[in-house]
Amino acid sequence: MATVTPIFSLVLLLSSAILRLASGFATALDPSLMGLNLRKEKLSHFRFYWHDIASGPHPSSVTVVPPPSNASSTFFGLVNMIDNPLTLRPDAGSELVGRAQGLYSSASQEEVGLLMIMNFAFVSGKYNGSGITVLGRNPVFHKVREMPVISGCGLFRFARGYAQATTHTFDPKTGDAVVEYNVYVLHY
Repeated sequence: MATVTPIFSLVLLLSSAILRLASGFATALDPSLMGLNLRKEKLSHFRFYWHDIASGPHPSSVTVVPPPSNASSTFFGLVNMIDNPLTLRPDAGSELVGRAQGLYSSASQEEVGLLMIMNFAFVSGKYNGSGITVLGRNPVFHKVREMPVISGCGLFRFARGYAQATTHTFDPKTGDAVVEYNVYVLHY
């Protein structure tokens, strides 16, 4: 019985140390330490055009997983990787303000409903190097689609908000589309 007590004490001591280490991975912080003044949060509105170019010699949208051969009219199962230009106006030669980088996939068997996973990586003005992350459902044949802004980086750290997409033009022969995005973002 005398040898059990030191072993029991050692087990308790080690367990206590492990629990302290395990719970030490998270620490509550004062937001001001990260330059965040919770009273100075801003609401910004961004309007730009997303160019999904599937045709031609330099497409910005490429199919990485085609739909199965027995796919429905919704192209269920399709996955496209994108690096789409974001411009100030709908014409392709308009000023480039960023790129939409990510992917979309056809995730609905009932209608053409895309799962959008993309970063709006800005390349101009004071937002150069900053980005906004959008993740949501895009039923493409609805007039206006709304998707959540789930995060951001750079000037958009801790961002949240929503993006509204409205198709400006779509060519069913080539698959090329120009979509107007209005993005509303709360950020610091």
